[in-house]
Formats: sequence, C-alpha cells, structure tokens
Amino acid sequence: MARENYDKQLTELRNQMMLLCSMIEEVLQDTIHALVQQDVERAEKIVSGDGKVDEQVRSILQICYTLLLRQQPVASDLRKVSAAMKMITDMERIGDHGTDISELTILMSGYSYPEEISIIEEMSKVTTEMLIDAVDAFAWENAAKAQNVIDKDDKVDELFLTAKESIAKTIKENGVDAMQELDLLMVAKYFERIGDHATNIAEWVRFSIDGELPADD
Repeated sequence: MARENYDKQLTELRNQMMLLCSMIEEVLQDTIHALVQQDVERAEKIVSGDGKVDEQVRSILQICYTLLLRQQPVASDLRKVSAAMKMITDMERIGDHGTDISELTILMSGYSYPEEISIIEEMSKVTTEMLIDAVDAFAWENAAKAQNVIDKDDKVDELFLTAKESIAKTIKENGVDAMQELDLLMVAKYFERIGDHATNIAEWVRFSIDGELPADD
C-alpha cells in the first residue's frame, strides 16, 4: 500500500513537472512574439506574470520534500526526485530569462530591428524545442531523447556566434545605434543561456535514468 501511494506521488510529480514546462513554454512563445512584433503590452504582461512560474516551482518542491521525508525511496526513485529538484532550478531560470528578454523588448520598442532578429527567432525555436524534449524525456525516462537535447546545444551556440558576429559587423560598417544592437545581442545571449539550462535539464534526466552525474563545466 505504501508503495502504491508512493507511485501516485511520483506520478503527480511528473504531471506537475509537465505543467511547469507548459507554463514556461508559453512564456517563451509569448516572449519571442512580443519581441518580434514589438508588442509592448504582451511584454509587460510577461514581466508582471513572473510570479506564476515561481509559485509552481514551490509546489513541485513541496512534492519532492514529501517524497524524500515521508517515504523511503529506493535508489532509482531517489535519483528521480533529486533530479527533479535540480531541473526545476534550471526551469525557473528559463522563465526568468523570458522576463529579462521582455524587459529589453520594452526598451527596444521604438526601434526598427536589423536582420539579426531572424537568427534570434531561430534560437528561440531551437531552445523551446530543447526544453520540451528534455522534460518529456524525464516524464517517459527516455535517455536517448535527453541525449538529443544535449547534442542540440551546439546548434544554439553556433547561432549565437553568428548573431554576435553579424551584430558586430553591422555596428562597424553601418554606424547604426550601438545601444540597440547591444540590447539585441543581450537578447541573443539570454537565449543561449536558455539553451544551456535546457541542456542541464537533459543531463539531470540522464542522471535520473542511469545514475551518471552531469560533468562539471
């Protein structure tokens, strides 16, 4: 009976992790829409709604503490709960970066974007896919899918490097407003960090499945 109850709590943990992922996915989709469309109203809603993600994180932590303190998890279950606690830290940071990007969107609302915005759109697409796949890999204990997420991080790094080099060239050759370009570079940097956090999540998924700790940076 105790094991049956424990399994129900693990299922609830999985469901709440998926809900958090869905919330952050929505934040990222709204973030890139607000950025590209220069939708200040939507960007302001993202900034003001940041607490919803934090509240969901606290709810998941409560489930994790209950599983750890009131039950006696076997090694595989302990890895799963421990990994979930690590993962939600990265997921929370992804949500924070959505807020950071939205704040820059508001600052840049009076400018016309240069061509680099298309590169940043591609970064947003790849990083959002990484987040979704990483959490899906956790839910279904799919190590191969987690590894695919880890492998995608190189693509995000390449896109960031392309954006950085293009922005530097634009500033040098065209003499455009450097502050606008630097703000856009910061947006690209935030998406690169989102990719890093999604990679961290995937590495903790691997740990939850096979016990291999993520390598130190």
